[in-house]
Amino acid sequence: MTSSKDLQTLRDFHSGTRGVLSIYLNTNPGDPEQLNGAWDIHLKNGLKQIEKSLSDSQKEDELNFFSKIKKKVLKEIDDNKKEFNKGLVIFASEDPELWSVHYVQVPVKSSFHWEDHPVIEQLEYMYKAYPEAGIVLPSFGEVRILDTAMGVVKEDMTYIFDPNLEVWGELKDMDPDGNHVIGNSHIDFLDARLRENLQRFFKGMGTNIERLKKERGWIEVHVSGETEYALAFAKTLREEPASCIFKNLNNSKPVEIIKHVLEK
Repeated sequence: MTSSKDLQTLRDFHSGTRGVLSIYLNTNPGDPEQLNGAWDIHLKNGLKQIEKSLSDSQKEDELNFFSKIKKKVLKEIDDNKKEFNKGLVIFASEDPELWSVHYVQVPVKSSFHWEDHPVIEQLEYMYKAYPEAGIVLPSFGEVRILDTAMGVVKEDMTYIFDPNLEVWGELKDMDPDGNHVIGNSHIDFLDARLRENLQRFFKGMGTNIERLKKERGWIEVHVSGETEYALAFAKTLREEPASCIFKNLNNSKPVEIIKHVLEK
């Protein structure tokens, strides 16, 4: 998982002479240009071009380093094809040693580089567009929270509020159909007392979001829910959320939530 700390490590890395391989590989199965495993052809061609350039220029030391790194890269990719999302980013060096692999769920433009440092401009752009972020989905009875980075969900948490008990806690159990169990009856409307209790629940969860933001290093917080709940929850936060979307996504899959909130 890419973080700001990972980026700084890459920025600071220099080998002194050319010996750092940077690979950006588009592996998005939804991209028409990637039909029938086209990424494999792009990978082989990209590596072949670098190898040919080193051979033509008779850079024997560089060629030896490249051959070792190439073997390691191909093994990594072959062993982890099932981990492919939309893209793969690899930075590798033999001397000094560097091995940094990122399977990302964001668009990647395939490119290959052989320099004395990691070529991280595209990764920095990707991180700027998809930094560590918390996505908060408030609704009546629960608040769902996604901890994300680079378009990937690190953790999916749900906190529930029981209007009968007037308490809240992290969801642990579901019914046999996989649905959340909230209280003992269906709530068709909000009376004054329930509104007050719900506001108290949101306020407590707002404090919890601030704690999570600090602990998990979130750069942004996004809120999405039905208009009434989204606005009410956004008001409990000390800082205005990066976005406030009026759409109930509580029952959506994480990848669909990412698409609606971060790829809007």
